Amino acid sequence: MQLQLYGKKIWLYRNVVDFRCSIDGLCHLVVSALKQLPKEGVYVFLNRGRDKLKCLSWHKNGFVLCYKRLEKGRFSLDLNAENGVIEITADEMSWLLAGLEWHKMRQWKELSYDKFS
Repeated sequence: MQLQLYGKKIWLYRNVVDFRCSIDGLCHLVVSALKQLPKEGVYVFLNRGRDKLKCLSWHKNGFVLCYKRLEKGRFSLDLNAENGVIEITADEMSWLLAGLEWHKMRQWKELSYDKFS
C-alpha cells in the first residue's frame, strides 16, 4: 500500500513541538503560529530529541497524521536555528524520513546533457 499525501507544498516547522499534540493540536499550531491553512500542504514537525517526526496532511476527506521514530540516531536539523517554517521538496522530505543529512544533499543537482560524445 502506498499513501498519496496531497499538498502543493511541504513545510518543515523549525521549532520544537510537544508530541502529545495530535491532529487538532497541530492544525491549531499551523493556523495560529504559521497563519496558514492546514489543508494547503504537508506539514512536518520534530520533537525536542529530534528522533521523532510527525507529518500532517489532508487526504481527500480528512487529515492524516504520520509518525516516524528513529531507533538509532537523530533527524538532521538545527531546531530553533530560525523560527517559522521552511519549504522543502519531495526529495528532501524523502531524505529527511530516511534519516539522511538532507540539508547537505540539497546542494546535489541532477546533471542534464543535450549532447553526448
